[in-house]
Amino acid sequence: MKSEQKTNFKLELDKVVNKKIKLFVGNSNPKLAKRISKILGLDIGDMKVDSFSDGECSIELNESVRGCEVFVIQSLSNPVNQHLVELLVMIDALKRASAVKITAVIPYFGYARQDRKAKPRDPITAKLVANLIVTAGVDRVLTMDLHAAQIQGFFDIPVDHLYGIPVLRNHLIKLGFFENREVVIVSPDVGSVARCREFASKLGLPIAIVDKRRPKPNVSEVLNIIGDVRDKCCLIFDDMIDTAGTIVNAANALIDIGQAREIYACCTHGVLSGQALDKLNKSPISKLFLLDTIELHPEKLLPKFEQISTDDIFSTAIHHIFCNYSVSTI
Repeated sequence: MKSEQKTNFKLELDKVVNKKIKLFVGNSNPKLAKRISKILGLDIGDMKVDSFSDGECSIELNESVRGCEVFVIQSLSNPVNQHLVELLVMIDALKRASAVKITAVIPYFGYARQDRKAKPRDPITAKLVANLIVTAGVDRVLTMDLHAAQIQGFFDIPVDHLYGIPVLRNHLIKLGFFENREVVIVSPDVGSVARCREFASKLGLPIAIVDKRRPKPNVSEVLNIIGDVRDKCCLIFDDMIDTAGTIVNAANALIDIGQAREIYACCTHGVLSGQALDKLNKSPISKLFLLDTIELHPEKLLPKFEQISTDDIFSTAIHHIFCNYSVSTI
């Protein structure tokens, strides 16, 4: 299927007259970028992304991009500051080399949780990062599952916002996950209810909500479970897993309070910082399905993890943007 898709993309890209497309890649997620380039039938551009001896970002652009439409693939994952600066310097280099249009493909948009003033004198860092990217010279942003959808409005340029729900849902359907199981889609907190409702809607499945309060950052305390999960198979869905406190507490509550039979989980962004791996390994979660918007080193891939690629949806979006097709139809 992918080989057919690759051929179709390449044929159609070749038909676009007076336009040249080029892909460039930072250091944050090269494996995903290679899969995207393979589907599109394009080579990755010759750009060396490195550091000087003092730690400053070093970019060497070794081919002409004059008059080209350029796509730069870079997730803002850990180390987020380094990857952010890499993205900004790559964009600046391409802009100064006379690229006609630059699209920043950011599978995971870091700093997205700092989207408002939660308390007095807080920065709104998501807005600052958006300003930096626009100022660097980007014409369009392509991203997936922003933690707060309103971040699209922080940019003064077009933002194409993809959703991970269809990718996860289709993968689970192909696995036959929903067959012979009484499944409930579970939101680990109130903030993820809309996502869970969207996840469950096309499957006709019920949802449940884990009601919790957070006494301090990265610490959550479960209070109650809204919905019937007794003797059910629970599938917890969230946009990201960072320290894993929220999702593990939710899984424990579903077993201890809700008396659920089995627990599975899925998410778009596997940030997995701090003690997340240890918490998840010891948790009652049988399997965690996560997308590859953040590249995970082999030592982070626990046996209970299953990573699903977003190469198809991102390559399709790049193809649609270049050919001036609607992205909302994807």
